[in-house]
Amino acid sequence: MDVYITDISAFLPNNPVSSEDMEKILGVVDHMPSRIKKIILKSNNIQERYYAIDPATGRATHTNVQLTAEAVRRLKPYQGFSFNDIECLCCGTSSPDQLMPGHGLMVHGEMGSHPCEVVTTAGICLSGMTALKYAYMNVALGFTKNAVATGSDLASSFIRAQFFKGVNQKKKTFLEKEALLPFDTTFLRWMLSDGAGAVFMTSTPVSDKPVLRIDWIEHISYAGELETCMYSGAKKNANGTITGWRDFSSLQDALEEGAFLIKQDVKLLDREALKVAVEKTLPRVIEKHDLSPSHIDWFLPHYSSEYFRTKLYEHMKHVNFEISLDRWFSNLTYKGNTGAASIYIMMEELFHSDRIKRGERILCFVPESGRFSMCFMMLTAV
Repeated sequence: MDVYITDISAFLPNNPVSSEDMEKILGVVDHMPSRIKKIILKSNNIQERYYAIDPATGRATHTNVQLTAEAVRRLKPYQGFSFNDIECLCCGTSSPDQLMPGHGLMVHGEMGSHPCEVVTTAGICLSGMTALKYAYMNVALGFTKNAVATGSDLASSFIRAQFFKGVNQKKKTFLEKEALLPFDTTFLRWMLSDGAGAVFMTSTPVSDKPVLRIDWIEHISYAGELETCMYSGAKKNANGTITGWRDFSSLQDALEEGAFLIKQDVKLLDREALKVAVEKTLPRVIEKHDLSPSHIDWFLPHYSSEYFRTKLYEHMKHVNFEISLDRWFSNLTYKGNTGAASIYIMMEELFHSDRIKRGERILCFVPESGRFSMCFMMLTAV
């Protein structure tokens, strides 16, 4: 059964934050301005982003649940739509507000809508896509008439200055009197931001507006071949294994080790990310779906930094799958890297821009460096 996306929404909290104002909002760690901030920002080229933080008080303005529920509330898939009409709600995030219950159930509770099937998907950037795929399969198999999928992240809760208090107090090193936090943690402060998106899908397309048919979704993990790259709630050991926070001798030890910070093995990322995404995954997708660059009218790639844009293009060209850059669409530079929400926020802007023509095909690409998972999705405007 065909499945159609009839509306896409996005929610970005508060006003956009410029690069100059980031530390005013997030706070300064150890009373010393970051020395690598300019280097990271020059590399990722993110000019504006959004934080669920009150700039005057430094307090949170939204929870992840509230961000997600607001994105769902903004959906207008057809005239007369009510949130009580939703039959299946699938919510993906890498930053839930609590360990239990699941994020999706909390979103459903926040909305206060009628009983429906609710699913939560975990992970990092791909959690939004696994939620979308579950929702898509539910409708395609006829289990429900419609479904809503969401992707959201509240990265600011991990990167505000207060969250670094008490970390590695006994192990800090100093250079010219500046306390240094590990690069694998510090650089992410200037990469991540907040946002949420939602997609409504049904087997019955509406006749008075353009819709997107979901042709296929491919989701492939390489965790069986590669070690952990991005993580939180754990520490990475010298042999590449992970020790979870519950295996520390005490919660205090886990806090001092910075186990709850978001970290990334940047050397592993740089060495493997594009190799896995393009050289390993893309040929499989090309063969399975008889795919050609000439079939693609729009390419929506999620990447964490503009640093990867040219590299991704060159890698794709190397495997004879060159999509000219005029067919690429990204809003990273002015909406930020919102993790699981990023692909939704890209899709929402393009979908409502009136730039998509009937019959055009849209290839979406979402990589996840957590343990190297890749997702490609093909949509057709009908």
